[in-house]
Amino acid sequence: MKPAPFRYVAPRSVDETLALLAEHGAEGKILAGGQSLVPLLNMRLARPQVIVDINGIRSLAYIRRKDDHLHVGALTRQRAVEESATVRRQVPLLWEAIRFVGHPQIRTRGTVGGSLAHADPSAELPAVAAALDAELVVRSPSGERALSPGEFFAGYLTTALEPTDLLTEIRFPLLPERTGTAFVEVARRHGDFALVGVAAVVRRSDGTIAEARLAFTGVGPGPVRARGAEGRLAGSAGTSRVFADAAREAAARLDPESEIHATAQYRRDVAATLARRALELAWQRSGGRTR
Repeated sequence: MKPAPFRYVAPRSVDETLALLAEHGAEGKILAGGQSLVPLLNMRLARPQVIVDINGIRSLAYIRRKDDHLHVGALTRQRAVEESATVRRQVPLLWEAIRFVGHPQIRTRGTVGGSLAHADPSAELPAVAAALDAELVVRSPSGERALSPGEFFAGYLTTALEPTDLLTEIRFPLLPERTGTAFVEVARRHGDFALVGVAAVVRRSDGTIAEARLAFTGVGPGPVRARGAEGRLAGSAGTSRVFADAAREAAARLDPESEIHATAQYRRDVAATLARRALELAWQRSGGRTR
C-alpha cells in the first residue's frame, strides 16, 4: 500500500522544528529513523497531514559524557550506540540491549529517541531506560523539562509527549563501582520483538546485594519495574535461591495479555526464568559469586 497524501517539511534546527509542531499540532508527525512510522504510513494506520523530517538536525545526534551521566542525542542512530566504545564502557546495559533491536539494517537507520518515543510495549530501550532511571529531556515552545521513565511512558504506544513536544536527549546515569547489569530476552525469531525481555541492575556490597533493579518488556502496556522484588533483594545474600525467589515473585505480579504468539501464563513463566538469569548474570558482573 501507499501512504495517504501529506506535506513534507525538513527543518534544520530544533527551534524551527518546534515552530512547525506548534503550527500543525496533532496534524504533524515527526520522522526520525522511520522504522516504525513508515510502515504505519504505508498501511494507512497513521494519516498525518504534515511529516516533519528531523534528520537534518545534526545537533541531535551525539554520545557524550557529562558529569555523572552519559548524554545521548535523540537522533543518535542505534548502530552508533552499538559501535560506541564509550557506551560499552560507561552504560553496558544499553550497549548489550541495543543488539537485540531488530537487525543491523534497522539499527543503522533507527534512532534511540525514536524507539523511546514510539513506546512499543515489547521494545528493548524503554526497559533499559526504566532500569537505569534515565532522564528523558523534552523541548516544547514553552521550555525544556526532564521526565523520569515513569512519567514519560503512559501506556501502549503512548507517552507524555504532547503534539508540540520534541524528545531531544536521553541522560543515562553512570553506575557506581561494584555494579553489574544484564539484558536477556526471548523472541520467536532473531530480530523479532521480544515475547519477554528483562533488564537487571545489581550493586554489590561485599557478599550482599546493596541494590537491585528489574525492568520487564513484553508483559504490559509499557516497561514494568518489579519494585516489590527489588525491595526483597536489597540487603540479601547473592545466592541462587534468593535470585530465583525474587524472580518468581516479580513474575507472579505481572499481568500480561494472551495473544496468538504467547499466553499470559507462558509470558509469566518465561519472565521468571529470564529474571533469574539476568539477576545472576548482573551479580556475577558486579564481581559477586553466586552460591
